[in-house]
Amino acid sequence: MKTRMRMSAAVNTAIVFLMTTANAFAASTSKVFVSKLGIFIFLGFCALVLVVQLIPAMMTLYGMLKGLGKEQEKSPSRVKSH
Repeated sequence: MKTRMRMSAAVNTAIVFLMTTANAFAASTSKVFVSKLGIFIFLGFCALVLVVQLIPAMMTLYGMLKGLGKEQEKSPSRVKSH
């Protein structure tokens, strides 16, 4: 019984504490900043970075696939017995 009362008192204390805390007020932004050109330049730069990274990746993938094809053609496995 005492444990229940202590738990109830702790919960009530926590609720009262949370109810009495002050609200946090964010700064108001009454200005609207419009920078369409800046956004397009940034997105264009991001796209350029992606394309520049994709070119070597595609070349490497092509080389790996080409190497797998040659390896299968060259090496027929034959066992020589003595």
